[in-house]
Amino acid sequence: MSKRILVTGASGCIGHYISEQLIQDTEHELFLLVRNPNKLKIDTNIRPSVTVLQGDMQEIEKFADLLKTIDVAVLTATAWGGDITFNVNVTKTLELMSLLNPERCEQVIYFSTASVLGNDGEPLKEAGEIGTDYVRSKYDCLMQKSQLAIAPKITTIFPTFVLGGDASKPYSHLTTGIPEVTKYIDIIRFLKADGSFHFIHGQDIATVVKHLIENPPRDGASRSVVLGQARITVNEAIEEVCAYLGKKILFRIPLSFGLANLIIVLFRIQMAAWDRFCMEYRHFTYKNAVSPKSFGLANYCGTMSDVLRLSGVRS
Repeated sequence: MSKRILVTGASGCIGHYISEQLIQDTEHELFLLVRNPNKLKIDTNIRPSVTVLQGDMQEIEKFADLLKTIDVAVLTATAWGGDITFNVNVTKTLELMSLLNPERCEQVIYFSTASVLGNDGEPLKEAGEIGTDYVRSKYDCLMQKSQLAIAPKITTIFPTFVLGGDASKPYSHLTTGIPEVTKYIDIIRFLKADGSFHFIHGQDIATVVKHLIENPPRDGASRSVVLGQARITVNEAIEEVCAYLGKKILFRIPLSFGLANLIIVLFRIQMAAWDRFCMEYRHFTYKNAVSPKSFGLANYCGTMSDVLRLSGVRS
């Protein structure tokens, strides 16, 4: 059965992957909201019933009539910083959800960030107190969305470290830095650090979103989805990068928190409260992180070797 689906932030990294997959692999009627259509690099003309909407989240009320007819809303649009951050990420996002028809709309897939969650999957109070504007805005929206009439139908997505981008899609912030980091592998390979994390590629995000559109959570099921491949430690990541690049590890020097603090003091490095908190927290991992594999689907980028290959790093 064909659905009317809205995707906001369609020209962003995640938005590109989701839009492309829905265009190519479904027959749903799609409405792609972008501020600048020229930044949308995917082919929206390969089939009918794909409409590109030029508009700004700050003027979302202009689409009130359309929003009342939407069956599924995929909300990836975000402001990463600046004066508009809270208006876009909180005020206008909540307004958009309030303009949906709770009787017609079967699901809202809202993109937050795993940075607002603790290891137990519960909201992290520090995110709301000392986070960057982006993190605090996502925390605020998370706290307020439960008051909406559409709240029982909101599936909240919490991506971990996001990878992605190619010639036809914008690169994520993390992906653009990977080739630069590998230049320092001759130093990094001799360091040992306490920490762990998850990552998820835009293509795998799109696979999960398509699955959720076709298989909405049942009544009573969890509507919080942390997106990430299996937990990997910092040391395991370094070892996998070295194996990929053919670099030997002869010895490793523990990089303690105390040493890191000493370096910060000696070099007079200025750190924001949130940066220091993240440095001390170290383990950004979640018990129930999911990937396409969790739903019996194929992973696109599941290992550090995949990460390096897809980021353009040659072995």
